[in-house]
Parts: sequence; structure tokens; C-alpha cells
Amino acid sequence: MIRDELKKLIKKAVKEEFKLKKLPKIEVERPENKEFGDYSSNIGLQLTRVLKRKPLEIAEVIKLQVTSYKLQGLFEGIKIAKPGFINFYLCKEYLQKQVGEILKQGEKFGDLDIGKNKKIQVEFISANPTGPLTVGNARSGPFGDVLGNVLKKAGFKVEKAYYINDYGNQILALGHSVLKDKEAKYKGKYIDYLHKKIKEKDPYKAGQKAAKIIVDEMLKKTTEKMGIKFDEWFSENTLYESGEVDKVLNFLKKKKLIYQKEGAEFFRSKKFGDNRDRVLVKKDGTKTYLAGDITYHKYKFKKKKFDKVINIWGADHAGGVQGLRTGVAALGHKGKLDIILLQFVTLLEKKEKVKMSKRKGIYVTMDELLNEVGKDVTRFFFLQKSANTHLNFDMALAKKQSKKNPVYYIQYAHARISSILRKAEAKKIKKSPSSKLSIDNLLDEPSEMDLTRQLIRFPEVVEDTAKDYQLQRLPQFALELVTAFHKFYEECRVIGDDENLTQARLNLVQATKIVLKNILDLMGISSPEKM
Repeated sequence: MIRDELKKLIKKAVKEEFKLKKLPKIEVERPENKEFGDYSSNIGLQLTRVLKRKPLEIAEVIKLQVTSYKLQGLFEGIKIAKPGFINFYLCKEYLQKQVGEILKQGEKFGDLDIGKNKKIQVEFISANPTGPLTVGNARSGPFGDVLGNVLKKAGFKVEKAYYINDYGNQILALGHSVLKDKEAKYKGKYIDYLHKKIKEKDPYKAGQKAAKIIVDEMLKKTTEKMGIKFDEWFSENTLYESGEVDKVLNFLKKKKLIYQKEGAEFFRSKKFGDNRDRVLVKKDGTKTYLAGDITYHKYKFKKKKFDKVINIWGADHAGGVQGLRTGVAALGHKGKLDIILLQFVTLLEKKEKVKMSKRKGIYVTMDELLNEVGKDVTRFFFLQKSANTHLNFDMALAKKQSKKNPVYYIQYAHARISSILRKAEAKKIKKSPSSKLSIDNLLDEPSEMDLTRQLIRFPEVVEDTAKDYQLQRLPQFALELVTAFHKFYEECRVIGDDENLTQARLNLVQATKIVLKNILDLMGISSPEKM
């Protein structure tokens, strides 16, 4: 990636000019305003305190040093800007060559090795098996699935997991609901179905049977319909039946990390940075969720040997974050667990909020949403907002078959590209081999250059997202890429009288199709050839 090359050049220049033993992290970003170049670094500002010099002076010294390197065919110019930025402007020759590089790499364009094949697990959804998946509890479905895709593209060995909470009070409550006794809490057609199917009279056993049916007949089918394939469905109940939870509690006791207070057993989580100690065993002898969660993570790190685990939870589980992090640290895996909290989803129907309550039997299931707007739209809309932002799902917009619907707008671009390439094939315009790059120097129109700039951003989008988990970057990139393509299509005739120019532009169109399909594949969204 050109961004990485720039970082190396700046680092080399700083070392040679200032002889610093310790360097700050070199930052290179894409300015929003094209006037400030294709890339920009604030290295002058970063070093001003260390060097006790003005940031503009530092930037100028680094610029001169970088300019002295043999960089033919890379930069059109390097400029200094206040208060201490170095702005880099890529030359046309470099951009033109990137079209051929994309054609060479094809679907592998954007593949990175930052993961170095390390094992990483993404656990997501993990909604209690007490009913069908709803719009409210399934936001993490597309999020976790796509994060796993990005991490795999970045070079990690990825496993996607669903943790089935089939132990404890929620299973008992489900059993009472299935039996329809006085302690019933859940309602709905599925409860009526389970009531007829399950003959067990013991409420807990009835709840266990009901949970298994819900997993097999509802949750697995719905996630498959969402385009998600889990590598593992792990049962919480097995941790208790196998005695693994007791083993972990004994381990913590031997480490003197558990103490008794008022009849309950507390984990010394404050010792690992928590704001309070956490209950693992209640006065009545029942174990808390945390006891099972810590045990599950022992399985993840010790048995499955993951280098990193990412859990994606709803914002309503925020209270459990610190307890689990400290529990993982007590097991000897500090820093290996990331927890992402997703804010809630509001479904808007005719600009009115649709209320959701599983216990009252009033909710919108994911199946219903998928039937209404389809997998592609559902996934895209769920990805558009950052994890810490509340998501309003506009049903009216989701159903539109026009450019106002971003999914339609993007997929229409892919279909248009496919149409152009089919037309070229019908005219028997031969594709030049990807190694023949000489004709690409004919691509010098502003809209051609801007489209190419968007194309070469893709590996950077993969890298940044793999590092910070900001998945909203993906749909935004897809929209910006398609906007650049439409502008190019409006301003440049692809198939014309000039054979070489036609081929050069067809190469650019083919490269655009490759990158657009790659980003859609990451998001788990289809790439239609026709619309």
C-alpha cells in the first residue's frame, strides 16, 4: 500500500535527519479536501515538543529529505502546510499503473498479512434461546459476521461463534411459559407451538427441550437466512454438566481470588482493575452468569488457543464487561479479550417507532424484516452506523427501488458495470492482458484519476477496519466508490472509436468491478449482474 510506503519514507527521513532513538507512531491520512493532497502527515506537529523546534521547520526538513530519495513515478509534488503538515500528491503515472495491479490481483486485491494467521474468534448474537431472533437482539448478526470477514481478509484465522445461554433462570422461565403456568413470562405463537409439542411436566426440563427446539428450528434458520454461517454453536449448559465451572472456581480459590461474604462467594476482581468485586456464587448456591462466562473463556483460550477473542454484546450488557475482562486476566490472558457494545435498534414504520417486547409477544422478528426488505438491505442498513450509535431502521427507505436507497444505488452500479463489459464482449473487443499496462497511461481525465484514487483505498479500508472495528467505514467506502464511478461514466465514453482508449477505460471499469465486488463480498451483500 502506498500509505505504508509513505510511513516508511517519513520514518527513514526522521531517523536520518534527527537521529532520534524513539520515534512517535507515524500517522498518514487521506485529507478530506483534495487541495491538501492525496495523503498528509502531521509529523511536524508530532515532533515539535521532542525537538524544541517549530513544526513548519521540522516538516520542511523532512520534506527535503524525502524529496532527495529516488521517488520517480510516485509523487507529483510534496508541499508543506500550516501548522506542520506534509502533503503528498500522487502522480498520474503511479495511479495509472494501479489499474493493472488490481486486474492482476482480482479477488485477492485487499488481502493483507497483518493478522499473520493468528487465531481470532468473533462471538456474536448469542441471544437467549427463549424465542425467535428479533430486530432488537440481532443487530450484532451482520456486525459480527462482517467483522469476521474483514479480519480474515486482513490475514487472521477466524472462527465465528454463537454462545447458547441454555442454563439458568431464563431456561426455567421459558419452561414455565411453555407449560403456561402461573409463572409464565413469554408469550407468542411460538410458545403455543412449543406447548403443544413438549409433554414434559418439569418446568426446567421443559425449558431445556424448548431451548433446543428454538435453536434448531428458529435461530439456526434465521441466521442462515441472514447470510451468516457460524463455525461453532456452544452450549453454556455443557460447562455445568461437565463440571468445568466448578474446576474454574476451584482454580480461583487456590489462587486466593475468591472469598466468602454474607454467605456468597466473591471474585477479587478489584485486584485486576475492576471497580468492585463480583459475585460468582449466590447465597442460595446458584452460580452467576460471570462464573459461566469465565469458564467459557477458559475454553476459548486454553482449549481452542485463540490469540484474540472479540465478543459483541448489546449495550444492555455493559455492566458485565469489567467482570469478564478481569476474569480473563485472572486466567492469565489479560489483553486478549475485546468487547464491543452495540447500541439499540429502532424500527421505523411510517416514521413511527415499532415497540418490541418478547415477553408480551409484541416484537418484530428478523425473519419478518428479512421477508420485507431482504438480506442485502438488512445487512447494509445494520452496518451504516457505528457500534456506539443508536440505529434507526427506516422501512420506507429500505423498500425503495431507487437511487435514494443506498443498496439499490450500489448494486445498480455493479449491474451497469457488468452491462458495459457484456457490451464490449458482444462487440468482440479483446481484453488486453493485465501485464500490458502501456495503454493505461491514456487514463488522464480528472474523473478517471478520482475513480482510481478510490480504488486504491480499498486495502487501507480493510487495514483500518481490522484494527479499529469501525465497520461503518465499509458501506461508506462503497457509496464513495460508486459515486466516483457514476461521475466517470457520465463524463467519459467507455466504448468509443479509439481502440486503445476504449481498452484502457474497459480496464478501469473491470478494476472497479473487482473492487466493488470485493467490498460487497466483505459485507455479505450480493453483486447482481443485471437489475
